[in-house]
Amino acid sequence: MARTLSPHCRVTGMSDGALIADWKRTRFLGMAAADVRKFAEGTPEERAELVTVLLRAGCAKDHRQRHTDAGAGPWLRGVHLLIRTMGFGRVLRLLSLAAPAYARADTPSAQEVRRLKRAILAHSRRSWLVDGDCKSEAVTAFLLLRRSGLQAVLHIGVREHPFALHAWTVSAGLCIPDADPRGHAFEPVLTIDGGGR
Repeated sequence: MARTLSPHCRVTGMSDGALIADWKRTRFLGMAAADVRKFAEGTPEERAELVTVLLRAGCAKDHRQRHTDAGAGPWLRGVHLLIRTMGFGRVLRLLSLAAPAYARADTPSAQEVRRLKRAILAHSRRSWLVDGDCKSEAVTAFLLLRRSGLQAVLHIGVREHPFALHAWTVSAGLCIPDADPRGHAFEPVLTIDGGGR
């Protein structure tokens, strides 16, 4: 059921059903145990009927928002400018606002992440402003994936000899940008899950 709900809704199982908390509108919706069973074990028609009720109540989305390849460029440049003006640490603290911790975090397909990686790296290499900055690429990938309701983890790593820092986002087993550029291994020192945790 959590995969069907809008990002701002949480579901809590109870002895006689379930409670859906809508934190955006500060309201609660109860479901009887029979409806919860119907949702889990019922026919597709019964499930569709319950999803329609959740849609009308504003607790479910009919489809997940998808990012576009063309939209990666403006996000990448905007993130890069924020990092340059505010600093990387402050931008990381703002991630909880820009990429909220969704109750529903679907696992993306490897093909979808591969396509996003190609788009971000292409925009980064073509832009004289960004020019392959790993911090901008990783934060942009994290934001686009999380805002689409997909699982993503942002890593900041370090290597000692020679000293260097590197950032990358992991989703569906793929890294954006690569976790070990030019064969150098980086040890993660900071990991940010959904919503800046």
